[in-house]
Amino acid sequence: MSGDPSGGPGGGAPEHRGGSAHVTAQAGRPRPAWQSLDSAQLLLIAAAGMLIIASVTQVGAVGLEDSRTAILFGALIAIGELLRMIMPGSREVAPIASAGSVGYALLLRVGSEPATHSAFQAVTVTACGTLIGALPHIAVGRIPALDAMARRVLSPALVAFVFRPIGTSSLQHHWPLLITVMVLTVMFACAAEMVTAATIRAEAVRTRFAIAFGDEIRAKVPLCAASGATGILIAVSTFVMGPVALLVFSAPILVTQVAFRRFAGIRATYLQTVRALSQVTEVGGYVEAGHSRRVSELAVQMGRELGMNEEALLELEYAALMHDIGQLSLRDPIPGGATVLASPSEQRRIAGLGANVITETGVLNEVAEIVRRQSEPYRAAEGSAPPLASRVIKVANAYDDLVGASSDRDRSAAVLERLRGDSAAEYDPTVVEALGHVVDRMR
Repeated sequence: MSGDPSGGPGGGAPEHRGGSAHVTAQAGRPRPAWQSLDSAQLLLIAAAGMLIIASVTQVGAVGLEDSRTAILFGALIAIGELLRMIMPGSREVAPIASAGSVGYALLLRVGSEPATHSAFQAVTVTACGTLIGALPHIAVGRIPALDAMARRVLSPALVAFVFRPIGTSSLQHHWPLLITVMVLTVMFACAAEMVTAATIRAEAVRTRFAIAFGDEIRAKVPLCAASGATGILIAVSTFVMGPVALLVFSAPILVTQVAFRRFAGIRATYLQTVRALSQVTEVGGYVEAGHSRRVSELAVQMGRELGMNEEALLELEYAALMHDIGQLSLRDPIPGGATVLASPSEQRRIAGLGANVITETGVLNEVAEIVRRQSEPYRAAEGSAPPLASRVIKVANAYDDLVGASSDRDRSAAVLERLRGDSAAEYDPTVVEALGHVVDRMR
């Protein structure tokens, strides 16, 4: 994905980026970033803003308790925010900052001194550290995702408001109970964050909440576990080790973050490579310019309409981008590259040639199988239908072969009716209806 190490599916399609600054030309003027946020994002940001204002006001009124410890944790949060990264699916995360803010929310003692700061102070330190760490990014034009920043404040705030009254009560000396409460509180906060993120994502990319929530679980659980466990370790070990615990227990999560960053980079490299390969057929004149990109965008949106999860969408995007690569082996190019007009045997031959090319990579075998079976007709008999991704590409490719870059609504409607008429034998009716819904939204 050019310029974005996320490797998330649907890279070419318009998609909300969780509060990132979008610049949309309208009437010759850029649209303000806040106008690109949906209602759930605006509500989340407003809630975080009001909580921060209330917390800063309260701390300003009563004063900052143990300012040295607050500054140390604020510095750790700021460094973590400075080192934030983008994960697959355009998810902005800052594991070190999250661990620091959770650790401060759970803090009981620093050496022999009890930590008596309030939940409001925990929110204030988290918010200040997050803002300070974001300033260098903003200075160079990397505007943070506002809803992601809001979640990085609200999640530890939830931990603080649940745990601080318990941690400063008479139960503070019952360590087994306190650690149990710590773990449960962090798990609850992580679950709440994933529900919130899934709600926003479901609205942004037009998918079902259950699908979005499953994607968030797969993407966030490892990082939530790492940052939550580190925060608990910092809070507990500071009692014995003092402030040095921040350095000792931040190092492992830094290594984890480097590993996740490399994983995201590999995903991004795959997608960039696939996109480059998909353009070879256009440069060689085998297909019309933009065909692979349009088929990919249609396929990903249809996949979301059909409830495919994020991993399946990524494979679908790879396969859609490379679905015509087999045409490079043709001696005489098909006029306009429209494989829908070729004979069934020729379509199967092209699909097989493309699958063989993809198989040579040694890492995209599932994608190769999707491409291989894209030319197979849909049949109602159980067990005979090709994979869903192959059926999606078959419909998306046929539509773009017949419509192309045209914006003529009558032509689009006529092609949809033609595909519906051929559904019983060639095209999956459910997939064709998903295409219809996508096309309706595009008009």
